[in-house]
Amino acid sequence: MSKLDAFDIRLLDLLQGDALMTAEALSAQVPLSASAITRRVRRLRSDGWIERDVAIVARRLSDARLRALVHVQVHDHAEDQGLAALRAALVAEPAVQLLLDLGGADDLAVLISAADMTDFNALTQRLFEREPVVRRYETTFVKRVHKQSAAVVLA
Repeated sequence: MSKLDAFDIRLLDLLQGDALMTAEALSAQVPLSASAITRRVRRLRSDGWIERDVAIVARRLSDARLRALVHVQVHDHAEDQGLAALRAALVAEPAVQLLLDLGGADDLAVLISAADMTDFNALTQRLFEREPVVRRYETTFVKRVHKQSAAVVLA
């Protein structure tokens, strides 16, 4: 795996904002030729610095959904394999948008996007209520999203 230089970092920052930017558009902001940028972006992909490209749907599609942040506490003596199985089930669930291990009173934070309250209730019953390692969970519902980004500022 190659080491990242200042040009690579700038390219990664720009591509996080718009993965469809052409080499010509990138060369207007990075002092390299379009062909050099094409080679670099190809290398960034093959070396695993760019994991994948995704489409972000319009807010008018996502705002209609019920979103909830669920804080989960597991039993103090939960088996490692039981907690690993819970994490695996949450990772595999398409409605789970984010899964975090936490320090403090709660062990996990889970961001869920559900079609409606009926869908959410079915999800929580399946994912948390029937799960023996879960001691308790608490839900906070999202009223409005003001910012959402997966970008990591590198420069």
